[in-house]
Amino acid sequence: MSKSLYEVLGVSENATQDEIKKAYRKLARKYHPDICKKPECEEKFKEINTAYEILGDPEKRKQYDQMGDAMFNGQNFQDFYRQHKDIDLEEILNSIFGGGFSRGFGGGFGGFDFGFGGFEPDLDVHARIQIPFDIAVKGGVFPINYNGEELKLRIPPGIQTGQKLRVRGKGKVFQGRRGDLILEIEVMPSSEWERKGNDLYKKVDVPLKTMIFGGKIGVDTFKGHINVKVPKNSKCCQKLRVRGYGVNGGDLYLELRPIIPKVEELDSELAKMMEEKLPS
Repeated sequence: MSKSLYEVLGVSENATQDEIKKAYRKLARKYHPDICKKPECEEKFKEINTAYEILGDPEKRKQYDQMGDAMFNGQNFQDFYRQHKDIDLEEILNSIFGGGFSRGFGGGFGGFDFGFGGFEPDLDVHARIQIPFDIAVKGGVFPINYNGEELKLRIPPGIQTGQKLRVRGKGKVFQGRRGDLILEIEVMPSSEWERKGNDLYKKVDVPLKTMIFGGKIGVDTFKGHINVKVPKNSKCCQKLRVRGYGVNGGDLYLELRPIIPKVEELDSELAKMMEEKLPS
């Protein structure tokens, strides 16, 4: 059973933990990018670090000794490392040994399942995007730039923060297979609207006369312009319910905000009469 990790550190399979540590330190000094300026030294340094992450840990070493290079799809470690270093090798090794890898890897997405057939990489790419409030309510086409390519996303009506969209075939590529791009949605807040579940809330300014004596006001909604009846003797912040004008069958709630005219804008006789006869 081939065990190429030992070859990377230049030690025998029977080496003690101290011998492994000494070999690692010697190689790390030799290939450290601050010491060795050759282009290949940085990758060699990462490869050495990875090997030591496994062999330098007694528990991980025990697992490796039991399976050898079968852990790497039957490849020697050097070939396996070069083949996978650009698709989240850290995640692959974490899935085998239970986490704790931090040296020599870039960040990324996805995990790997380890079984009798070897590694099955998760080639999906995860990202988070923000979409405008109105697109989230009404749905529509929303363009994004992904790796220099413009993608036109079809946003379903009523989508909410935390929901995900899948774009087929835009993930990572491995051995002829291609994963998907999975986008988590964040709906941007609106200065005009508030959403609670499938209900929408909106503050509307209403003339004082309409608040007192009743009447109709025009309101722009996501389903078009409507006229809403305001009952007489309405109070500030009172809510009117408009059925079916929310999201996906929800309702719209209009919060009435009276427009208080300035005294200077009133007819002088009216202002005087109001001052004298309005209740305190």
